[in-house]
Amino acid sequence: MQQEKSRFSADLVIEAAWIVPVEPTNVVLEDYAVAIAGEKILSLLPREEMKTRCTASQVCRLHSHVLIPGLINLHTHAAMTLMRGMADDVKLMDWLADHIWPVERKHVSAQFVQDGTLLACAEMLRGGITCFNDMYFFPEMAARAALESRMRAALGIVVIEFPTSYASDAKDYLQKGLAMRDELRHEPLLSFTMAPHAPYTVSDRSFEEILTLSEQLQIPINTHLHETQEEIRDSLAKCGMRPIARLAQLGVLGANFIAVHAVHLEADEIALLGEMGCSVAHCPSSNLKLASGVAPVGAMLRAGINVGIGTDGAASNNRLDIFCEMRSAALLAKAQSDNAESVPAHTALRMSTLNAAKALGLEQTIGSIEPGKFADLCAVDLDYLEMAPCYHPASHLVYAAGREHVSDVWVAGRHLVAGRHLVELDEQALKRKAADWKARIIST
Repeated sequence: MQQEKSRFSADLVIEAAWIVPVEPTNVVLEDYAVAIAGEKILSLLPREEMKTRCTASQVCRLHSHVLIPGLINLHTHAAMTLMRGMADDVKLMDWLADHIWPVERKHVSAQFVQDGTLLACAEMLRGGITCFNDMYFFPEMAARAALESRMRAALGIVVIEFPTSYASDAKDYLQKGLAMRDELRHEPLLSFTMAPHAPYTVSDRSFEEILTLSEQLQIPINTHLHETQEEIRDSLAKCGMRPIARLAQLGVLGANFIAVHAVHLEADEIALLGEMGCSVAHCPSSNLKLASGVAPVGAMLRAGINVGIGTDGAASNNRLDIFCEMRSAALLAKAQSDNAESVPAHTALRMSTLNAAKALGLEQTIGSIEPGKFADLCAVDLDYLEMAPCYHPASHLVYAAGREHVSDVWVAGRHLVAGRHLVELDEQALKRKAADWKARIIST
């Protein structure tokens, strides 16, 4: 006689029309349910089996939804939401030198970063993003905003050689960033990265120190790399080598390294990143808007590079919208490679979840719907006219759905977006903060 399967209890069961767990890959589960106990996923079972085996304190029934892991924004400058749309239609170096850096010198402060990051967290949560990798000044204030939002954040220990309102030189940046990390390292929603801005703003000596710290602390290094042709030309003139060759010579490339953008790569550089086990943070909309170019994502994936997806900051995108980035990444890869099979829907979703988690060293805890992982989840409602009929839910997620179809979001089992409404954050208060900062910026 077959032994009856054991019963168990859970705090929450989420029933969904479809679940795309991401791992295993290319799988769509129909009429399944997820059981959550505390902060973590307890079980993933067919809905009817879950009903017979699990006693739940609460049941959430999503009859027309697809449930996916929370999306991960692998690269952003969250506080720059306060500069959204301020300087559009300008090439990258002019955008930085003539618009962004002058405003940052006048206005960036601890309060600016906290308010801007809080606004970004609200936008990201409503778009199904449960974790973001941030690179900006005053990271302790970004941490405060993330904790207030109750979402997950990887905070960059920013390094740049020139002075800002945050720090005076590379040593000062490192000292302040490391102090921030020491203070906050026990916060379960936070993790950390080393975040040198770019090879053209960080010296060899600083990169060597950053590499040592990364190895000691076991945290990733992420830096802007090969974003524009101009960056590469300047490096050849100054150093006699391309930026990626310089970082390879310094020993920076490795499994803990995230190349942000990586638009302009030659075949041997793609092979090198793959051989070294590096990751890439692909930001297609920002690359297009700043005319930086189209990254060779199909070739990267074939070379074994772990490619995740990011938005970049709202000042250069202008949306913190991973649905938009997934669709752009898939379509651009097909057009660039002349191959319609390049970056299929399941791959684009994996890039936005488990691949991004792997880049941050978090793949054991987030990025897929598996028992034992944190219950970071996103529900997307497919019961809209513009998505009828639905033959393949994973395809709809990438090619038809948008962030406006996200109905519910959980981080570590906590319901943060319910029926499109932010549970923890005051939307009207955030709008007032944004208006106040706009008034300050345009008055100077």
